[in-house]
Amino acid sequence: MKICVFGAASAHIDDNYIKEVEELGTKMAARGHSLVFGAGGTGLMGAAARGVKSGGGYVHGVIPHFFREEKVELIYENCDKITYTEDMSERKRTMEDEADAFIIAPGGVGTFEEFFEVLTLKQLGRHGKAIAIFNINGYYDDLEKFMRCVAERKFITYDTNAMCEYFTDADEILDYLENYKPSKTPWRKLKTGD
Repeated sequence: MKICVFGAASAHIDDNYIKEVEELGTKMAARGHSLVFGAGGTGLMGAAARGVKSGGGYVHGVIPHFFREEKVELIYENCDKITYTEDMSERKRTMEDEADAFIIAPGGVGTFEEFFEVLTLKQLGRHGKAIAIFNINGYYDDLEKFMRCVAERKFITYDTNAMCEYFTDADEILDYLENYKPSKTPWRKLKTGD
């Protein structure tokens, strides 16, 4: 399975996050999965890639040309394949199309955008892929609480809220992805509840 991991590029985050995501990558490779990611060499992007490579797995990085040209961030140099895109939108689209499933590791604004895009596309029936949120150190506790609040106030349906799952353990994430069965609920019901 090709698993897309979205996560922080920051090199300034606590090492515990790095270790957890690197271990996730190692376990992905051990279970025969490959990585699709944003090609960053630092933060949780770099950790996922190092983990997958250390386990002998395949790594596909996707990054806009301007990241290389303007040295926006360090690019992971051991990608088996690297795809350069024209812009951020094409980058996301390429990762979304390549992936069979998504893991959302802790991250910042870019990671939030990527998560909400794949969730929105799933809600609209554009894909039926699993979305697992890696809730390291309670990082996404407030997001989970907020999403429940949004559903309670009827801005989204409870079915939409259930289209992603929260995990604190890498093995549980991989078990979930490997055994995931897409919902047969029509997308209109997911979106409107009708």
